[in-house]
Amino acid sequence: MSDAWDPEQYLRFAAERRQPFDDLRSMCMPVPGGRVVDLGCGTGELTAELHRSMGAAETLGVDRSEAMLAEAARFAKEVPGLRFELGDISEWRASGIDLIFANASLHWVPGHETLLARLRFSLAPGDQLAFQVPATFGHPSHVTAAAVAAEPQFAAGLGEQGDDPGAAVLSPARYAELLHSLGAVQQTARLQVYGHVLPSVESVVEWVRGSFLTPIRARLGEERFEAYLERYRERLLSELGQQRPYFYAFRRILGWARFS
Repeated sequence: MSDAWDPEQYLRFAAERRQPFDDLRSMCMPVPGGRVVDLGCGTGELTAELHRSMGAAETLGVDRSEAMLAEAARFAKEVPGLRFELGDISEWRASGIDLIFANASLHWVPGHETLLARLRFSLAPGDQLAFQVPATFGHPSHVTAAAVAAEPQFAAGLGEQGDDPGAAVLSPARYAELLHSLGAVQQTARLQVYGHVLPSVESVVEWVRGSFLTPIRARLGEERFEAYLERYRERLLSELGQQRPYFYAFRRILGWARFS
């Protein structure tokens, strides 16, 4: 599947997307002189902020999008101890890491019970795992996207889409249970609603286009994706109406743990 991530489109809502990053970062303890990994680092700007605020000697940003990493490269040149590499979270593993940080990335990987265990055992003793995943898959913005993908004119081109990100995400209580079973001595797992006041419902289309719809774009190709997008816009506006402004209630789960 081609790399369909578009940094410019994704960053159209940079201010809104950074709010959960700030909240997740505030849950973490600094690791002076330590090693940090940011899984799903995207364009790298927030990874650079994480590196500085944690006082790390070394921070590695990992992403599977070459387009995103091309944007991140400039931060590696500007910030000592910061580097980036191409990688897949579903296969990534390491050892002796002081903080593993994953902001809006783990939902692309199925099997969170297995995934969290692998990440936990990539940590040094006594160190931290922090993650944030969207939990808004029941919102019309996402339900409509799936409904349009199932329409015959698009379903044939999409074929087997693989694992549903919504199916991968667990409840806050289940994350708390998993973190405890993995040896967490301190932890937080919470659901938070981020209320984004957007100019209109059309803005929701542009938001989802830059994130949730990316795998659909990759499978359909540009011309067919534009047809998909128009159909999605039509159905979403029918569902939500022409609201100006539009209050987008975006649910996210934030989890943090320190292990023995």
